[in-house]
Amino acid sequence: MQRIFNLNQHDLPTRWYNIQADLDRPLDPPLDPRTQEPLSPEALTALFAKTCVEQEVSTDRYIDIPPEVQETYRLWRPTPLYRATNLERVLDTPAHIYYKYEGASPTGSHKTNTAVPQAYYNKLEGTMRLTTETGAGQWGSALSFACQALGIDLTVFMVKISYQQKPYRKAMIELYGGEIVASPSDRTDAGRKILSENPDSPGSLGIAISEAIELAMSTGAKYALGSVLNHVLMHQTVIGQESLSQMEIAGEYPDAVVGCVGGGSNFGGLMLPILHDAQERGRKVEFIATEPTACPTITKGEVRYDFGDEAEMTPLLRMHTLGHKFVPPPIHAGGLRYHGMAPIITRLVEDGVIEPRAYDQVDVFKDAVLFARTEAIIPAPETSHAVHAAMELARECARKDEKKVILIGFSGHGHFDMSAYNAYLAGKLVRTS
Repeated sequence: MQRIFNLNQHDLPTRWYNIQADLDRPLDPPLDPRTQEPLSPEALTALFAKTCVEQEVSTDRYIDIPPEVQETYRLWRPTPLYRATNLERVLDTPAHIYYKYEGASPTGSHKTNTAVPQAYYNKLEGTMRLTTETGAGQWGSALSFACQALGIDLTVFMVKISYQQKPYRKAMIELYGGEIVASPSDRTDAGRKILSENPDSPGSLGIAISEAIELAMSTGAKYALGSVLNHVLMHQTVIGQESLSQMEIAGEYPDAVVGCVGGGSNFGGLMLPILHDAQERGRKVEFIATEPTACPTITKGEVRYDFGDEAEMTPLLRMHTLGHKFVPPPIHAGGLRYHGMAPIITRLVEDGVIEPRAYDQVDVFKDAVLFARTEAIIPAPETSHAVHAAMELARECARKDEKKVILIGFSGHGHFDMSAYNAYLAGKLVRTS
């Protein structure tokens, strides 16, 4: 039985897919927090590369991937698609389980797919320094890799609890030449304010975003974001496009697509091209977005306009939100500890296209260990939420004696997250629900 489905490098997608061309109504625009009026694209160029802003508002169905970006992608893309036959056997399920392995990237996660084009566009426009935030460190290390390749300086504000939990992510960011700062920090007014109120603050992505934006605005640097925004999800659609080609080689089509969501980029990158293809073919596919019960943004959050950061420096986005002041418990899935959600994901949840599910980290790690012991790949804590959901679907198939093809967005490996696995194996991982 074939277990690995690879594409050749000449099969690398040459265009990104833009879901905005196929929505039945436009997304709600970002608002200027001062006037509550729609924010012009030109205003966003104070923070972001002009080309990224153009992509943010584009309604073209496909946008060409620059040849220079394609060349860098070829260091690791196309990524493999695996069938989890060992896991199927252990679960004694008629379901067929596949996973698209984004851990094959240089930095071990899907984040590199958008880091490379964002760094490239900034370089073309003459930007010499970027700032950003990172939760668990996947985005910070990916952007550090991309900036190093293009000769751009980078400062990364890393959520303090992850900075403490994941020292090797910190080392990777520094190895690629990035400067890393634990957030909240004394480098910015936003950070100093938080520390004056709570010197022991574990930090949050909202706080780290505030610090990164403040530093960019005060130094003339530009800011790059690893999730949430439309152009970021679009850059990730190489995942879904490749997956469709690989599923065709496997001779199957997904009945269910499962991914984890923090800001929504890896799940969006996988499911959006499949959604478009399924609609074109008239096929029914379940799309399941998973998140932690400790930060249940789409399962319990409100849909309204909110800031993307704690200090209220970003435009207002209409999205699922737990409130921009929300500081989640310090669970190990640092990439899923964000209060907000990509507006595209919010729209598709509202329209009933995506089903959100929340899980406790203890249940998630239990299945992550089983996955590692059967498939030999250690999932990142974030990815483990998708793995757990897929295994629950497969168990349901076993109970009902129902065949179903399940595709997991395997967003990254857990090689830098062994402290989390140590905690689980030692019985020290606590429930948050």
